[in-house]
Amino acid sequence: MGDSKELTLDEIVALCKRRGFIFQSSEIYGGLGSTYDYGHYGVLLKNNVKAEWWRAVVQERDDMVALDAAILMHPRTWEASGHLEGFTDPLVQCLGDCKRRWREDHVREEQLGAEDAEGEIVCPNCSGELSDPMQFNLMFKTHMGPVAESGSEVYLRPETAQGIFVNFKNVLQFARKKPPFGIAQIGKSFRNEITPGNFIFRTREFEQMEIEFFVPPAEAPEWHQKWMEDRMSWYTELGIRPDNLRLREHGSDELSHYSSATSDIEYLFPMGWSELEGVANRGDYDLTKHAEFSGEKLEYFDQQSGDRYVPYVIEPSAGADRATLAFLVDAYDVEEVEGRERTVLRIHPRLAPVKVAVLPLVSKEGMPERAREIHQQLRQVVPAEFDEGGSIGKRYRRQDEIGTPYCLTIDGQTIEDGTVTLRDRDTLEQTRIPADDVVSEIERRLGEPWSPPARS
Repeated sequence: MGDSKELTLDEIVALCKRRGFIFQSSEIYGGLGSTYDYGHYGVLLKNNVKAEWWRAVVQERDDMVALDAAILMHPRTWEASGHLEGFTDPLVQCLGDCKRRWREDHVREEQLGAEDAEGEIVCPNCSGELSDPMQFNLMFKTHMGPVAESGSEVYLRPETAQGIFVNFKNVLQFARKKPPFGIAQIGKSFRNEITPGNFIFRTREFEQMEIEFFVPPAEAPEWHQKWMEDRMSWYTELGIRPDNLRLREHGSDELSHYSSATSDIEYLFPMGWSELEGVANRGDYDLTKHAEFSGEKLEYFDQQSGDRYVPYVIEPSAGADRATLAFLVDAYDVEEVEGRERTVLRIHPRLAPVKVAVLPLVSKEGMPERAREIHQQLRQVVPAEFDEGGSIGKRYRRQDEIGTPYCLTIDGQTIEDGTVTLRDRDTLEQTRIPADDVVSEIERRLGEPWSPPARS
């Protein structure tokens, strides 16, 4: 956007609702707190984000294998991982009028400048007195089987990582890999957050794109650095402006109990710098703990050297929803074109939900059929949309707002000389090309390097 106006999260929420990206879940019943449904374009966009992540970390690498672990796991998993005992947040409740609940560390940091600062804090909503903090476990509990009794308690996983760790031995046996190698998966996780918010940034149900990369212990610092660099590059290669990204190393006071080093890739969201992805050196904590609780050896034996060791783990952990939000925010732009305001998503063509839209102008003899024919040819190779509703200006604006890189206009001249008009989303340049060359031209353009254009 122009320098005169800062983008707000409300504008992103409005666009997502208006153009069918993301809706409040169960909206007709008043919604359910911090849960969201993805509409047509949101599904396509998020699927593209996941596909690009998968391509980069699995398809294009020789040292990574795939996994899709179950959401429900044996309860002992969460004992071994420390989640039953330690996966808690400090909860405080307003004793005043509103009775709302808050995370004490967040309130303390907002009001006093540090989450461990001494001093009195008050309810952020009504300034009422707050209760003493209570530890609140973030895992959703449910029951397996027909009877809700203590012996059948299970949990919705709060992270996908543990599914990878408990399958380490299985993967080692079939994958014919030796450290350094990784296991990657994409899947849903669930956390009963005390204070979720900021649209899809922090929700109770979310999707993770997670890697556990197993390395010889001595190589862990080197691989930790490499993964931080690789993951930063992934975002910028897909169009995130470098000025909106930074790498922040965790201080010793904020490291997780299992981590010897963690850095967050942070993005400048409308609500400020916030975590987009974490890259942690988890050491051998996880495999050691699961070996202790399960009685199974979770180690690597090198038959050539005779070495036997528990690998260290480097974990790049990204949120598919947060990444989707970051790409939406970074692509959002408003500019003035011929005296009218234009909202446009300048999103990387590889991420765009629709790559090209076919827009027939008038219904002359033979034109609808020719437009449909071109659309049919295009949709065989790229996601293409046929849009014949409303004025051409309104259709352009609709496609601009969902980030479609190219529009093809079919008009009277198409029937006369077999050409169509190709419009570029970013430059607004319109080029007349032969209709027979449309597919090859779109493929050529989508295959070219792309970088975010200058903003208005």
